Amino acid sequence: MDYVRLGSTGLKVSRICLGMMTYGSPEWHPWTLDEAASKPFVRRALECGVNFFDTVDLYQIHRFDYETPIEETMSALDAIVRSGKARYIGASSMYAWQFAKMLYVADANGWTRFVSMQNHLNLIYREEEREMIPLCRAEGIGIIPYSPMARGFLAGDRKKGGGGDTTRANSDKLAARFYYEDLDFAIADRVGEVAKRRGVSRMQIALAWVLSRPGVAAPIVGASKLQHLDEAMAAVAVRLTADECTFLEELYQPQPVVGPL
Repeated sequence: MDYVRLGSTGLKVSRICLGMMTYGSPEWHPWTLDEAASKPFVRRALECGVNFFDTVDLYQIHRFDYETPIEETMSALDAIVRSGKARYIGASSMYAWQFAKMLYVADANGWTRFVSMQNHLNLIYREEEREMIPLCRAEGIGIIPYSPMARGFLAGDRKKGGGGDTTRANSDKLAARFYYEDLDFAIADRVGEVAKRRGVSRMQIALAWVLSRPGVAAPIVGASKLQHLDEAMAAVAVRLTADECTFLEELYQPQPVVGPL
């Protein structure tokens, strides 16, 4: 496992972050594993050198709060760090101007500032490259993208009419909002082509692309099968060439922003 500093902090994290939404109670989602079924995944991740789970030392807010003044939010988060309840704070998807304003308020008051941004980034959705990622790089903010596999879409098992071959493919209603356009399938096909030429899985190619993006510390990976977790770990060693990246990227077209929703 490779490790990298999270933004400009002294915290070193594994290049793969294990997302925990897959583990807990099947009452949350049909694909969620209960405690007994989840433990082998945590154990395997630890054995492979993962020290980044979504999350422990890093306390994150989930989206921008339109109902609460920024000063109130940042003051509360600062108190959490000063009391020793968390080492660092992070934020999740929002507009770049909102994130910039929150950083400004923290700096102006001498409060703890965000060290990470958990945003929506994969080969099918790249709108974060316009404003958010450049902002994070300029401010020394570590990027920990969620949905690097486009909610499983880039695995290549989705059907154009909707759904697919897995429980999640047939029950994940959000995926239908974000993906399933003809162009999305074309991009997924290209992932498959590169994977076939390399002799690796589609997951490894999709993750390798996210890992190659400037500023990305660790994509957040969910896994409901140990094989998928092993493939994700192996993706850290996959280095895409410039030509391969161009081949994977060149079909992309601008689309409406969905991350902050």
